[in-house]
Formats: sequence, structure tokens, C-alpha cells
Amino acid sequence: MVGAEGAADVAGAEGPAPIRVLIADDQLLVRRGLVLMLGPEPGVEVVGEAADGAQAVELARRLRPDVVVMDIRMPVLDGIAATGQLTQQVPDCRVLALSTFDMDEHVVGALRAGACGFLPKDISPEELVTALRVVHTGEAVVAPRLLTRLISSYVRAPQRPARPAAGTGPAGVLDELTPREREVWRLIATGLDNAGIAAEMFISPSTVKNHITALFAKLQVRDRAQAVIAAYEAGLITAGERG
Repeated sequence: MVGAEGAADVAGAEGPAPIRVLIADDQLLVRRGLVLMLGPEPGVEVVGEAADGAQAVELARRLRPDVVVMDIRMPVLDGIAATGQLTQQVPDCRVLALSTFDMDEHVVGALRAGACGFLPKDISPEELVTALRVVHTGEAVVAPRLLTRLISSYVRAPQRPARPAAGTGPAGVLDELTPREREVWRLIATGLDNAGIAAEMFISPSTVKNHITALFAKLQVRDRAQAVIAAYEAGLITAGERG
């Protein structure tokens, strides 16, 4: 008989628990294709399938998956609305949105609703698995420059004010940021990763990470995707601008 400590050792020897994935897509062939992609992958377990957004929310509440692979366009409840509900009702669950086109404006709505990123549906199995692992850690899966280009096309930023407006929302929070937090935010929005920000500002990567943690708390965003959207909405950066 294995004692408590022995059982813990056995569990540790087996490695980390698999990433539990729920697939939501209204097309049966797409769902089955994703299951075939992910089923044989070590460290990934498909725990359910949903044919619309309402089913996705219901199953996520019951099954508690780690990641929901969410189609944007679905009947009954679309992927954007379903993502918003999941963010509120199952906050520990991450959403990876899928779209037929990687420049689909509806993906921005999904990011605003709380998705950690998106991928086109014609991705390779390797890309999908990599994305799942990234999203599972809470990071945005969209490449920073691709994200910037997407948001540049669809987010309509207000005209940059001469002086940041006080109050609530992305523009209002500018007054609460330190100069370095504001600069880190701007550089995130131009597509730099932590190493690039550190080099640009002549500070260490660990200091960048500390600034980002404080910045995200003040902006009330979960990841870089939402931070970039907020930067455009606040007028901190305009479409096409680079650092």
C-alpha cells in the first residue's frame, strides 16, 4: 500500500496533469478534425465538444477545462459572447479563439471579451499545440506584431488628447501610471517583447516584468492582447505607429 507521501511521489513522477481542452465549433467536421489533431498529443486531453457558444459555456461550467478552443461564428451564442460569459463565470478557463481569416474583425471583439489570443483555422497541429500550451500559461498566443497589425486595422482609437483625460477607462488610467509604466505600455503596443523593451529602456528583463505586472493591474487587463487594445483605445498609440 502506498502512503500519502509515496502517492505524491508517484503523481510527481507521472509529470504534470494534461491540459484539459474543450472544443467549440458549429461544424462537426472541424470539431472532429481538431480532436484528431489533439487526441494523440502527449499532455493534452480533449474533454468535450460543443456545437455552439451556449453549449460551450454550459460544458465549461461543468467540465472545468483549462482551455476552450472557440470558434468565433456560431449559432445560438457566438464565440465572442460565449468568451465574455466564460471570463465572468469560469475565470480560470482560458479561451483560444479561431477564425477563418486571421484579420477577421470579430477576433478583436473576442480579445476584448477576454480571449488570450486567436489562430486561423488552417494552422498545423504543431502550431495549435504550441498555442494551447502558451494560452494555458495565461500569455497571449498572438505574435505581437501580428496583433498590432490586426488592431491597427480594426480598433478605432480616439484622437490623441493634448493632455490625458482624467476619469475611468484606458485614457483615464494614464494619469495613474508612472512614466516608466506608460513607456512600457507604449512599447508593448508597438510589438516589442520583454527582451526588446528591456533593450529599448536600458533596464533588466526582470524590471520590465515588474512594470508589466503593475501596469496590467492598473489597466485591469489579463494579458498583452488586452493591453494593446487598451493602448489604441486610450490614444497612447495610433494605427501604424512604431516605437
